[in-house]
Amino acid sequence: MKDLGYYNGRYAPISEMTVPMNDRSSWFGDGVYDATYCRNHKIYMLDAHIDRFFSSASQLDIKIPYTKAELAALLSELVLKVDSPEQFVYWQITRADEGKNRSHDYDPALIPGNLWVTLTPRPIHNPYDRIKVITLADTRFLHCNIKTLNLIPSVMATRKAVAAGCYEAVLHRDGRVTECAHSNVSIIKDGVFRTAPTDNLILPGIARANLIRFCGQLGIPVDETPFTLDEMMNADEIIVSSSGSFALGVYEIDGKRVGGKAPQLLRQLQDTALRDFELATNV
Repeated sequence: MKDLGYYNGRYAPISEMTVPMNDRSSWFGDGVYDATYCRNHKIYMLDAHIDRFFSSASQLDIKIPYTKAELAALLSELVLKVDSPEQFVYWQITRADEGKNRSHDYDPALIPGNLWVTLTPRPIHNPYDRIKVITLADTRFLHCNIKTLNLIPSVMATRKAVAAGCYEAVLHRDGRVTECAHSNVSIIKDGVFRTAPTDNLILPGIARANLIRFCGQLGIPVDETPFTLDEMMNADEIIVSSSGSFALGVYEIDGKRVGGKAPQLLRQLQDTALRDFELATNV
């Protein structure tokens, strides 16, 4: 099939799928999700994404009706049903309704949640693209480390970025850079890779963790401490990372030229990220 939607054991092309009106995602955004890409029908960094998925669900008391191994096997089986070997692989779990008819409360007995999966043909983004971004105040809540379905602030920030002709919006709280609307952001300064710590203000990105791993392989020092807007503007390189783009170099922020002072280090990280993806998804 060209694409696939899955809900609690039933699957069909996405356009033919329906979801019950009492699913709590419709009322409260009550769920968590994760996503990655596959190539040659092999899902990239699947175990790491599933680990984060289970961590997010546990922080919201949502019970996943599978073990990690069972979920990995299910996703690996489903991607084979889509014709395209390159896919965006998305899955989420929403809290079971329990028949309470839109009650804000939920049963702490942890009734198994509802599993959604969508598979759509999509290649990774060109990791060598240079991009423009804008900066915006971070108006999200204080649980950004949980990959929840509550994404309205990120949606609004992305709309502003696109309207400004930019790829992303870099968010900040009182001058501290946190992350982007749907990516992590890091910098290179004086040969050091700097990235925000994985506290409650940022999502612990898999691509971010990979960049730290690649820095270890390349002998690039890593500093996981907060950095400011001014430090970002004066960095040698600014890097936006996500599961589908790996390490995009930023050349303009709020209309001002930035970066471009350590192209060799940036290219090393991009080359290593792409090679890791290709090696992991070779047949």
